[in-house]
Amino acid sequence: MKKRAPTVAATPELPPEVRPGQSVELLKQLHILTRDGKLNQDSRRKLKQVYHLFQFIEKLLLELPASDTGPTLADHGAGKSYLGFIIYDLFFKALGRGTIYGIETRSELVASSQALAQKLGFARMQFLNLSVAESAQSDALPAQIDVVTGLHACDTATDDAIAFGLQKKAKFMVLVPCCQAELARALNQNKALNLQRTPLAELWRHPLHTREVGSQLTNVLRCLYLESQGYAVTVTELVGWEHSMKNELILAKYTGQKKRAAGERLLALLKEFGVEGLMAERYPLVALPLDA
Repeated sequence: MKKRAPTVAATPELPPEVRPGQSVELLKQLHILTRDGKLNQDSRRKLKQVYHLFQFIEKLLLELPASDTGPTLADHGAGKSYLGFIIYDLFFKALGRGTIYGIETRSELVASSQALAQKLGFARMQFLNLSVAESAQSDALPAQIDVVTGLHACDTATDDAIAFGLQKKAKFMVLVPCCQAELARALNQNKALNLQRTPLAELWRHPLHTREVGSQLTNVLRCLYLESQGYAVTVTELVGWEHSMKNELILAKYTGQKKRAAGERLLALLKEFGVEGLMAERYPLVALPLDA
């Protein structure tokens, strides 16, 4: 009587979204894939968003000149480091050099990311339990960083990421701002006075409009600031609105050509909206006119 051949379990087919050569274990550890290698709807949206952002960042990394140490990337407000892990897995791993720094204020997330990087053998990933502002003064980071990212860095953390990028002479900055509230608060403080001073104040008379105008104006000022400091800026959509409401993507590439006109318009907007008080803290490198 012939013995039956042992049954070999078929390798489960991965979802088409998973890229060739990508670490399946990483996607499972990030809870993007289930234990049996499936994607649920929420995970599919998250993965699509991170992949879309990776496409932009990969092009920037490929523009960097080759070096023995490889590129450096600082990911601010890293959270669970979805973005950093995906970038490392799809780019840095095969490159064999370069370092990613994940910067996060929540110590438990930093610890879990460190453990996961060690488990996966992602040796050139470092995780720092620091705020964005603190990281600019930390000896744990090199003096120069090639790429600075800030995915949904909340409120003024995006401004801190820009300040960090300027200090570190970043060649590229990739920012997805979130919850811009500082300027809305400043608009609220002088609302009655501004309503008397200019009809433009009607744009932020109602609280809902204050938040909307504050958010829009914040990002406009950030772009002008970057242009005044020698960056070419592109503003685009991250993914479709059905995937994320925090959808504005600011890409900045250092050219060294500082635009004086951008600085002048930034100052004019601050004055027009009655928020000159933000000048010193948020835009310190923009020269004030002599008659200011």
